[in-house]
Amino acid sequence: MIKNFEPRLYQQTIFATAAEKNTLVVLPTGMGKTNIFLMLAAQRLKQYPTSKVLFIGPTRPLIEQYLNVFKEHFEINESDMAVFTGMISPEKRALLWKNAKIIFSTPQGLENDIISCRINLEEVCLLGVDEAHRAVGDYAYVFVAKQFMKLSRFPRIIALTASPGSDMDKIQEVCKNLFIEDIEVRTDEDIDVKPYIQEMQIEWVNVELPRIFTDIQRFLLLFLRERFEKLKKWGILRRTELKYVTKSDLLQLQAELRSRIAQGEKDFVVWNAISLLAEVMKIYHALELLETQGIAALHKYFEKLIAESRTAKTKAIKSIMSDYNFKSAMIKARILYEEKVEHPKLIELQKIVENEINANKNIKIMVFNQYRDNALDIIEKLNKISNVKSKIFVGQQKKGETGLSQKEQKQMLDDFRNGLFNVIVATSIGEEGLDIPKVDLVIFYEPIPSAIRSIQRRGRTGRQEKGRVIILMAKGTRDEAYRWVAHHKEKKMYRNLANIRKKLNLSLYEKKETPITKFIEEKTKIFADYREKGSGTIKELAENNVIVNLEKLEYADYVVSSRCGIEIKTVEDFVNSIIDGRLLEQVKNLKNNFERPIIVIEGTQDIYGVRNVHHNSILGMMATIAVSYGIPIIQTRNFKETSALLQIIARREQEEIGRDFSLHADRKPATLKEQQEYLVSSLPGMGLALAKPLLKHFKTIKNLVNATEKELQEVEKIGPIKAKQIKDVVEGEYKEN
Repeated sequence: MIKNFEPRLYQQTIFATAAEKNTLVVLPTGMGKTNIFLMLAAQRLKQYPTSKVLFIGPTRPLIEQYLNVFKEHFEINESDMAVFTGMISPEKRALLWKNAKIIFSTPQGLENDIISCRINLEEVCLLGVDEAHRAVGDYAYVFVAKQFMKLSRFPRIIALTASPGSDMDKIQEVCKNLFIEDIEVRTDEDIDVKPYIQEMQIEWVNVELPRIFTDIQRFLLLFLRERFEKLKKWGILRRTELKYVTKSDLLQLQAELRSRIAQGEKDFVVWNAISLLAEVMKIYHALELLETQGIAALHKYFEKLIAESRTAKTKAIKSIMSDYNFKSAMIKARILYEEKVEHPKLIELQKIVENEINANKNIKIMVFNQYRDNALDIIEKLNKISNVKSKIFVGQQKKGETGLSQKEQKQMLDDFRNGLFNVIVATSIGEEGLDIPKVDLVIFYEPIPSAIRSIQRRGRTGRQEKGRVIILMAKGTRDEAYRWVAHHKEKKMYRNLANIRKKLNLSLYEKKETPITKFIEEKTKIFADYREKGSGTIKELAENNVIVNLEKLEYADYVVSSRCGIEIKTVEDFVNSIIDGRLLEQVKNLKNNFERPIIVIEGTQDIYGVRNVHHNSILGMMATIAVSYGIPIIQTRNFKETSALLQIIARREQEEIGRDFSLHADRKPATLKEQQEYLVSSLPGMGLALAKPLLKHFKTIKNLVNATEKELQEVEKIGPIKAKQIKDVVEGEYKEN
């Protein structure tokens, strides 16, 4: 099936492992991870010719990149391959799935297709996962992989990344979430890879922060030291030396304090510490911008804080604005901004680019910068240099910021490849996976404290021939710390991978044999509002083989039968909706549209403590819902319990009145047959499952309405109770009150 491609020795070795086991492949950028997946896809399709191959990647440009590789090297009709993205409607994706052999997809839309049963993972024999280090937490990869291993008849996973990170727990989580049974790691130093690695020259360029910068730095450090002393005095922070406290430490401390509050702790010191840490985080960011980016980025951030202080009511922002040290730093930054003072790294960058372009008119340069605002400033300065034409390569547009659509990103890379400009300035979007055209020189505007991102940045050069990397670093700043953090993390990553591979065994994934009847047994069906698709409840329902139809529901979050609609609220949302008046309207709609409405409150928080609302107001609303509207209120602890409750209610309802029901409140039928079924199915206790035999027996609705209770009972499943309910509705006198 493969054409125009001769596999390298290490690719063949890795392929041999991947053919036998679910494998995590860690390979330097540009070393042909795609081709290993290509070989495995051919082998699996040959072994299981009636099956499909599925490949998932985080972005549309990435999956299109894989599609292009398959077009070039795989013996298959283009019509047998399909690309799934959020731009393609769910209905069209379902149609494409039926006809395609190889599908390339972003994971989020695919997740919804799996939940809604639009696609059948039973048919897939190979799942390829690109940028596999993302398979942690709630990222869509985790759900897709779990469903694949559960449903596929012939499951095999190959996970690909240039760097899974340095944290042992995270690497283990990736392996667990992707059911990895073996790891294949190659570095630049491995004997089978070394012949294909292009030489890479890495140069560190140091700059000194001028006195005018260190003056601002001093004021910001004084601000932080004052807060650190308070935190130490309160027993919240042990160390107060700035150089020993990282941003990660502060984020972890914040999370711990919030957890204490969530568990009901009402210590005044904890609340104050949370506010103080919010101040610290904002000034930490300001210090990072000053040291590593420049005055323009810092001034813009200060302007943002000022604007925030005019509308925000939080204690933290008001405290920052009234602080003498902050005010002094802000005034000095404004003066330097008006005088157009540049960071020494920006001055050095302009010199490097000018010299490189003058030495080689055909050179292609890529500059990485952490912050979008500063990248815009870099573009402006570089474009003033003769023979330099630079453009910014950023992600999609965010509120109040510049941005590029995925189509525009692709066009920009094509223009760069074709020499329409010679310097591309990229934020983190340019680091991951994209097939950036031949780059002669990569410049880091700043070191970054991440092994994954450092490896990926370097990997943009040295693909076809010798590569060069220049890293700018400001002395005596966090730049220096970040350099060594990334260095040690990278070393640690390879050590951890080696250790995991030694320990890895099949206990990570014990495959359960599932009887084939699971694909044909009658399943519970639940309609869910499409706005709930990101919730854990939806995924949990799908995990338990429930057919979940995502629809736009007007009056409930979930509909489990023709008569039962369920509104789900977190503890906090329940109280908030009392305050803003939404709840009563929602309760009325629920009561008016469903014979058996239910409200579920999810969460373990104290309902009387989440907001400053008198407990009688909450009790009064609960009494109104339960007594005046006759709606039961059920509490669950988490999404797993909510999911279990929905399944139990749905199963009981559907066993009683049938699984084949429609959404009366949301979709009105068009044909005469559908209208007749719609009308009869809305009778109490009917549903579509009983409406059809009734219509078949009585031929017309008129005959059905005129039938006696005894005649109604002649229809299967219509007993005395249901017959009486029908007669009560059609013959009972309408009373307005």
